[in-house]
Amino acid sequence: TSLVALHYLREDHRFITEFYMDRKNNLKIKGYGDPFLISETLQKIAGELCGKVNAAEAIILDDSYFLKPIDIPGVTDSFEPYDAPNGALCANFNTVSFKREKGGYVSAEPQTPLLPFVLDRIRHFKSKEGRILLSSRQNETTIYFGNLMQYFLWEKGVRTNGKIELGRVDETKDRLILRYISELSLKDVISELLKFSNNFVANQLLLSAGVRAHGAPGTLEKGIDAALSYSRQVLCTETIRIAEGSGISRENRISALDMHRVLNRFKPYRLLMPVNNGEFYKTGTLSNVSTRVGYLEHQPDQVFSFIVFLNTPGKTADGVMKKLHARLH
Repeated sequence: TSLVALHYLREDHRFITEFYMDRKNNLKIKGYGDPFLISETLQKIAGELCGKVNAAEAIILDDSYFLKPIDIPGVTDSFEPYDAPNGALCANFNTVSFKREKGGYVSAEPQTPLLPFVLDRIRHFKSKEGRILLSSRQNETTIYFGNLMQYFLWEKGVRTNGKIELGRVDETKDRLILRYISELSLKDVISELLKFSNNFVANQLLLSAGVRAHGAPGTLEKGIDAALSYSRQVLCTETIRIAEGSGISRENRISALDMHRVLNRFKPYRLLMPVNNGEFYKTGTLSNVSTRVGYLEHQPDQVFSFIVFLNTPGKTADGVMKKLHARLH
């Protein structure tokens, strides 16, 4: 997925989010799939907006850049972060962290307020602490983004009437007041993706690559088609099977030989991977499946690719890696 994103979007790509005012003084926000619209970023955006607008009526959210619903194979209705849904306008990876304190619930992250919008969900969770996933049903993920953005705007003194709804930007009539450009380049995003194995981010990249290849709105099908075209035309293989971009689906299939082709292409970007003792690596885990792939850098001019795929219950790549390291030393 990282290679596909680098191919279609280019390594210096930065995601954007646009802010408009319409003729009724509504603030309109259009998302373009930025996977890192986190609380700290929204605070900065609110600071920029407060110098451009003092007050607004409603907040209108445009998430039409990706076509809904986005159903990712392998994703379930669990409360695990790896099952977070995707969308064009999302905050904090579509998750909310909380803890119980003094008889009530508070945010587990100091930079993120615990909004009334999610309190019922948290009470239903019936846990002293944890993380809930926002749902794509009834536009919950997008509406949460609007509520969080409103909170930070109010904090900066920009008042709105409290109404938050979905709508569309009309570029012929609405006035662009801010185009936020992410501080993270695509290479930065990929580095974070590989470090934390964030499934949400991976599929945001696949969807965005699909838009670049086939135009908006983004769909999983367009992303898959872009990835398969890359596999055929650049990796010169037709045996890779792609169902989504994160690896959570068992419908994904890749051989060790095809993974070797991937690693050869990714070698110039290996510094984006987690590193330990001269080993640049990425792991993957499903039930009864454990993988570890990457590079062993014996000398600056000696970089060896390795691929370990295991489907034996209870086994890990640790023993294999110890032997590989021993051979190099």
